[in-house]
Amino acid sequence: MSAPGRRTVWSWACYDWANSAYATVVLAGFFPLLFQDFWSTDADAATANLRLGWFNASASLVIVLTAPLLGAVGDRAGARKRLLLAFAVLGVLGTGLLAGVPGGDWLAAGLLFTCATVGFMGANIFYDALLVSVAPRERWHAVSGLGFGLGYLGGGLLYLGCVLAALNPAAFGFSSTSEAALAAFGATALWWALFTLPLLIWVPEPAANAGDGTALGGGFRQLAATVRQLRAYRPVLVFLIAYWLYIDAVGTTIRMAVAYGRSLGFEQGDLIVALLITQFVGFPAAIAFGWLGERIGPRRGIFIGLGVYIGICAWGALIQSAWEFYVIAVLVGLVQGGVQSLSRSLYARLIPPAAAGEFFGFYNLLGKFAALIGPPLFGLFGAWFGDVRYSMLALILLFVAGAAVLTRVRETGPAPAPA
Repeated sequence: MSAPGRRTVWSWACYDWANSAYATVVLAGFFPLLFQDFWSTDADAATANLRLGWFNASASLVIVLTAPLLGAVGDRAGARKRLLLAFAVLGVLGTGLLAGVPGGDWLAAGLLFTCATVGFMGANIFYDALLVSVAPRERWHAVSGLGFGLGYLGGGLLYLGCVLAALNPAAFGFSSTSEAALAAFGATALWWALFTLPLLIWVPEPAANAGDGTALGGGFRQLAATVRQLRAYRPVLVFLIAYWLYIDAVGTTIRMAVAYGRSLGFEQGDLIVALLITQFVGFPAAIAFGWLGERIGPRRGIFIGLGVYIGICAWGALIQSAWEFYVIAVLVGLVQGGVQSLSRSLYARLIPPAAAGEFFGFYNLLGKFAALIGPPLFGLFGAWFGDVRYSMLALILLFVAGAAVLTRVRETGPAPAPA
């Protein structure tokens, strides 16, 4: 790959380093804790969790309702970078303003969090779609793995710094843990904004998918044409069904790991260490999976990751000690980013490049819908069998079902572009 090509690839992947700070520091780390303990002081834990659930659902609903159309508009107008920037600005501003929300003001915190999350998820539609234009087709697996790898490293480094500041506020010039935690939102916003610049400067905007009329009208027509011609996209549809099943289990593992560990009696410090382990192991592992996808094919790489996940769930149902939780965190880190990165690059090889924005809109839509199955099943299995350990069986079912459907996917080359 030429020097300008390398610069383009690294500039694109740098956005994963940028926005993964939000996923790690805000989504998985500080916001849920502060929302309950700092902003929802007027409510019990159940009410606070209900409020947080509604704000999360609202952000997901916005993306579910708009993602495919926004992607189609980006394709028609040649505006993937501009739309990415618009959503990133929304995310950065929402995140930064959280640092100034006073204690007890759960409504303001929740609304800003919703805006920031919409910005985070919306920008990812166009970031994923840019993959098809930043590198040759045969390099997509490695480039996708590089992005996820940098994301794990960048998010982990910032999260580590924020955790250290929260645990030792005086050493970092803060008067309290709450002040240090609030400052983490400002640091995340700055990080996100700063490391978005390479993509904006050095990643070229793909050419517009020319059509008659306005970009919005053309986007509607392109989306309608895709829906009408779904039979031509059978490999895409089958892959999306498989992806929906297994990425739901991956996401449930991420969302429920801390709660599961706490229910087994592990200390909060153990859970923080486990999250950091996953982040830093995920950095080289995601890159390695990209290399593996080039050597043995992305589908086989995903199968390896899903097989490891099934083993993780079986072990997780029997776990007794904190050291086992650490080992499981290492195993999750080894395969989490790999499954995510190879899924993205395999999907990119199935779709028409000229309509990548629209198709990654569907991809991100399915990613948001994935939360409909896993977490409820996780909770129901524990309730049905009277022991939270049985919740792991629900995840095994999803991984097995996703793998079974994935066997039906054949990489036949990109689908024809919608008329």
